[in-house]
Amino acid sequence: MKPVQSGLPIGIFDSGVGGLTVAAAIHARLPRESMLYFGDTARCPYGDKSPEQVLTFSIQICDFLVEQGIKMLVVACNTATAVALPFLTERYSVPVIGVIEPGASAAANLAQVGRIGVIGTAVTIASGAYERAVKTLRPGAEVVSLACPRFVPLVERGETRGPMVEALVRESLRPLEEQNVDSLILGCTHYPLLQDTIQKVMGPRVTLISSAERTAMEVAEELHAKGMAAQTEDVGEQTFYTTGDGRRMQAFLSEWLGIPESRADIRRVSPLSMEAVGSHFGL
Repeated sequence: MKPVQSGLPIGIFDSGVGGLTVAAAIHARLPRESMLYFGDTARCPYGDKSPEQVLTFSIQICDFLVEQGIKMLVVACNTATAVALPFLTERYSVPVIGVIEPGASAAANLAQVGRIGVIGTAVTIASGAYERAVKTLRPGAEVVSLACPRFVPLVERGETRGPMVEALVRESLRPLEEQNVDSLILGCTHYPLLQDTIQKVMGPRVTLISSAERTAMEVAEELHAKGMAAQTEDVGEQTFYTTGDGRRMQAFLSEWLGIPESRADIRRVSPLSMEAVGSHFGL
């Protein structure tokens, strides 16, 4: 007999729309799995919040998703992973997967590992989480980190291409260009939405690494190992929660998941109600 939880959805959350890159990778690898996605767009970005705020927001959202009934939590936000993952893993009985270890693993497993660059939010970079993860897997690796706080607001506004975007990306990455990195970890799930521009600025010799595909692989391995993979032959259902503008999320759903407006199940959750959840759980 298959465990009851195999039919439950996977819960995924991010500070905004960036985690949809992870959701898209999971859906592509595991199309039968249902998903509940939560984008905290009203309180985005998390990168300029204090670690205490990020932890509080993460617990509020995860408590909400767990109450809906899920079989796994995917923290599709590098900032939340860096700050909150150990606490979340301890707090919940369902498996919890972050995005930093998969991204670091992808970088460490490159055939030729030279100087590895990491870009992320200020909180993620300050935590040193990527550097620790890479060096645990590849002790001799040289890691160069750079905070790029202006990237997430760009993506949340839907500005991912064009001369102004390229100029901002080029200005932000200039210190990293001078470090002659061989690979670059996109240490924020928003950043793959700027991947074409980042690649143009860094040049073809730099290998860009996104954690989305490796995270989806880890999700699949965990579900199968625990006998929790969906048993249906049907494509899984997808529900999207946002604390912000549902129309903006719809635009990204169309682009990244190919979900037309007529089929998108987008539900708005008030940030005030999230604070009430946190209060209820003793935050």
